[in-house]
Amino acid sequence: MPKDSGSGNRSERRSSARPARERLLDEVVAHFARHGVGDFSLRGLAAELGTSHRMLIYHFGSKDGLLVEVVRRVEAEQRAAMAQLNLDSDHSAAHLAREFHRRLSAADHWPARLFFELTGQALVGNPHAVPLLDGIVDAWLPPLTELSRRTGRSEDEARAHARLALAVARGLLFDLLATGDRDAVDEAAEAFLRSYESAGPSGP
Repeated sequence: MPKDSGSGNRSERRSSARPARERLLDEVVAHFARHGVGDFSLRGLAAELGTSHRMLIYHFGSKDGLLVEVVRRVEAEQRAAMAQLNLDSDHSAAHLAREFHRRLSAADHWPARLFFELTGQALVGNPHAVPLLDGIVDAWLPPLTELSRRTGRSEDEARAHARLALAVARGLLFDLLATGDRDAVDEAAEAFLRSYESAGPSGP
């Protein structure tokens, strides 16, 4: 249909208008989502993507630099999903928090493994990984604070609860990766998620 064709053309124009670095990063993230990270080389990855390892080095500096940008992109996508959930005014904060936990725990865990590996390197000062620490907490506070604010908490209480929520989420992800005990992790998550009810959820 003509309408669909026009929509497709507009989508292609928007995609082609994105900076080459961003388009390439999109492809890398999609590739890892399909195949996992594993022990790859830039030459091998470039061949899979139909580009050259020189282009990967030009845009990301090194294999380690590429991995840091992959983690930052996945985190940004997760924050965008959280912000989108916050637009839902038909459900309570507790419902939305449970939905976000469900999405995270149901997802492939390669981003979480990579996150913890690179964060550990950043914390001991490895230069390639240090940029990952920029915004690693603060960037998450606005959407999580908004979710906590919907329970009736004050601004200060909501920000403190948001920081706690981030620490709990990352701690439980670490637990799940380390132990594989999904039932215990879900039980612990539910104990925390009930805190979104205690202050009086704003929705049904």
